[in-house]
Amino acid sequence: MKISVVSSILADYSLDESLEYLSSLGVEQFELGVGGYPGKAHADALELSRDESARRTLLSTFERHNMTISALAVHGNCVHPDKATAQKFEDDFRAACVLAGQIGVDRIVTFSGCPGSDPQATMPSWVTCAWPPEYPRVLEWQWNEVLIPYWRRAAAFAAENGVKRIALEMHPGFCVYNPATCLKLRSAVGDVIGANIDPSHLFWQGMDIAEVIRELGEHGAIYYFHAKDTQMLPAVLRKNGVLDTVSFTKPAERAWVFRTLGYGHGEEVWRQIFSMLKIMGYDDSISIEHEDGLMSPKEGLEKAVAFVSRCIIRQDNTNMWWA
Repeated sequence: MKISVVSSILADYSLDESLEYLSSLGVEQFELGVGGYPGKAHADALELSRDESARRTLLSTFERHNMTISALAVHGNCVHPDKATAQKFEDDFRAACVLAGQIGVDRIVTFSGCPGSDPQATMPSWVTCAWPPEYPRVLEWQWNEVLIPYWRRAAAFAAENGVKRIALEMHPGFCVYNPATCLKLRSAVGDVIGANIDPSHLFWQGMDIAEVIRELGEHGAIYYFHAKDTQMLPAVLRKNGVLDTVSFTKPAERAWVFRTLGYGHGEEVWRQIFSMLKIMGYDDSISIEHEDGLMSPKEGLEKAVAFVSRCIIRQDNTNMWWA
């Protein structure tokens, strides 16, 4: 396993400054945001895909700091019902696929997206219940008429450009938000589709992360891992449950908040998570993401790097003499 960091944490710093800083912390990889929600602070897929000289400069910067790119991040909603919005995300996604092939990165990280409720909708509609009966009909239309057809085209385009793994972050608000929905889309589209497991979005939904890893691992569908934690606030949780729309700027009023590693769940939990990843065959990037509203990005990041360094497994045991 290698430690990576999500680039948007360091959006206020240049690529060179970011890599120098991360290298000094012992970080080995950088998840490079190239468009969509992650932004383009360090790299713009649309520009880089058209400029060979800029691509050489990008790669030489990584080489100079002895760092590699763990994935290209281009999270977006390419099935957004507003055509202009969808097209912007789509342009970034396609450019990221082209760029990935040009620079030898075979993994893209993004969202599945969420369509509207019907052909006339202008805003996404995330369905989370099976009744009244309109909702199952919305889901059927979203999946069969929009989501699956889109991802069949998108996956084919990605594969044509050398992308072997599209790691969909299982994120509430989008159609793929848990193992069942990820595997449903993978079954319909093909094995270029897999999961980006981010426990922070799964903890508050009540999932057992080790069981999530086992389920996805049994299908060979673990393509990436985001290291981010969630703290549950029991006083609010007991009164209002987990479906929380209170602003993240009001942590005392929320049922849950994102935290840096170790501030939501302890080391024992995370050691078991990393061990289960290893058991299920994922021995790859552990990409730290910071969205902790209680501490600065650098404080949160440095604490997370130290935490992950203690918990991950870096070496295989090639001398199992007792077995």
